[in-house]
Amino acid sequence: MKASSGSHSEKERRVSAKIDEIEGEMKRIGFWHDNPPDFHAGNYLEAPSFELWLQCVFIPNARRAADTGQYAGDSQVGLMALRQYAYHEVAPAALPLLSLLNEFDTLIVGKKGS
Repeated sequence: MKASSGSHSEKERRVSAKIDEIEGEMKRIGFWHDNPPDFHAGNYLEAPSFELWLQCVFIPNARRAADTGQYAGDSQVGLMALRQYAYHEVAPAALPLLSLLNEFDTLIVGKKGS
């Protein structure tokens, strides 16, 4: 196995860049809140909206993980987004965001997606 510093720094860089892309896309499509409400949610279903959960819970936690190199064993934020944006019908504006969230999952899990 490679020394963790080299592989960790590359993964951290890639994860941080993906988080930046997710945040940028959320801002581009109007899903970002300049003054989000303060809330506590155990999971995204308990949040006021999926977008607020992404902004206030997911992104800060993902940034902390990238800063420390300590990632969860799995990530399913792309699946969560699919459930939110494509359950009844596809929300076209959310498709690029959905793609970025799936790419984030792939980075964390370490599998190549299709």
